[in-house]
Amino acid sequence: MTANITGPSIARRTLLRGAGLALGLPLLESMTPLAKRGFAASPPKSPKRMACIFFPNGAIMPDWKPTGSEHDWKLSRTLQPLAAHQSKINVISNLAHDHGRSNGDGAGDHARGGSTFLTAARPVKTSGNIRLGISVDQVAATQLANTTRLPSIELGLEVNRGGGSCDSGYSCAYSSNISWRNETQPMPKEITPRMAFERMFSSGNAGDNRKRNLDRQSILDVVSVDAEKIMKTVGQSDRRKLDEYFVSVREIEMRIHRAEQEDLKALPDIEVPFGRVESFREHARLMYDLMVIGFQTDTTRVATLMLDNAGGSRRYTEVGVKEGHHQMSHHRNVETTVENLRKVDYYLVEQLAYFLDKLDSIADPTGGTLLDQSMVLYGSGISDGNRHDHGDLPIILAGGGGGSFQTGRWIQPKSERPMANLFMSMLDAMETPVESIGDSSGRLTELA
Repeated sequence: MTANITGPSIARRTLLRGAGLALGLPLLESMTPLAKRGFAASPPKSPKRMACIFFPNGAIMPDWKPTGSEHDWKLSRTLQPLAAHQSKINVISNLAHDHGRSNGDGAGDHARGGSTFLTAARPVKTSGNIRLGISVDQVAATQLANTTRLPSIELGLEVNRGGGSCDSGYSCAYSSNISWRNETQPMPKEITPRMAFERMFSSGNAGDNRKRNLDRQSILDVVSVDAEKIMKTVGQSDRRKLDEYFVSVREIEMRIHRAEQEDLKALPDIEVPFGRVESFREHARLMYDLMVIGFQTDTTRVATLMLDNAGGSRRYTEVGVKEGHHQMSHHRNVETTVENLRKVDYYLVEQLAYFLDKLDSIADPTGGTLLDQSMVLYGSGISDGNRHDHGDLPIILAGGGGGSFQTGRWIQPKSERPMANLFMSMLDAMETPVESIGDSSGRLTELA
């Protein structure tokens, strides 16, 4: 069977350009050279992607853990929003960050929980000369640096705090960052959707960007000449795929603009820091959408997202919870507080389900979906927030990593395993292996 393509082939790295912008394209049939000559088209090898998503303060673990056995299991109350994707996720128990534990350093579990989440390294307790270790996302990004326009993208919903102490003598850098380039250099996250959008698609000319924003031009208007040329070149299947892609880009731009307008209207309102109805949801989903576009266009293959800083006290008023998240996590088994935490846990998983929905809706030339070619790590550096427990962490690994993992399982190692062992397996799947990371003792053999 030959691909339905006419005209010359298109290079995989083709960008639509205009006025300081560079818009990547999704993988098209036209990018398969053999199809141009009438031969059976062998699908190009799809790149693998890694997304790592952090939430703070742990979870209500009895409502997080599934029931059943490895292959015959039921989603828990908190994980119900993932029902449509149960066959494409692994829930992993008995993973721990030993470097998140006190081990003689006293208080500061939230800072340690955030800083170890992707590094599995011991943070030096200081508010000045920070020292930690490289994170799993940056290990992969460094090895993939020449394959995409952006080696990685770091996103978040709350401001960075680089200096001072945020948790019992630990630098705020430990609480504000999960991505670390090296022992002393965190990768600051972008929290503004507009700036994240510009970073992904701007070619670096600040003057062009300012002019375009002042004129309220869509990126699609700016690159319209190149877009029209491409649309005339490709076949019907690719035109349909490009139409869907351009619509999604336009929708993201419109949502960013609406969110900005709502923020301007709300500035006089002293309740703004506690969030308007739907504000967190829209912010989180915009960031998830930007990660999807980044993966779809191969702008980047590595992304991280912090839904809040470690120890964050966001008030989730949109689900009727007015108390700060951190304060609630010290629930002392008070049932009303525990129930509010359940609402927050469920709400955060709903947003993850939105992300997986988007990834799974985009077809991949290999026959699967973008989710099948990705691995999405979702979890926290603390399990039970009331006890500041760093063992048996709430961890989900979604997606098959391009066939690297068997999914649809509740994986329960018989004894505690370092979270870093999961990182080793993920790096193998990304084809960016290393000899060790953090306190790893090998691969997570149960995942293979």
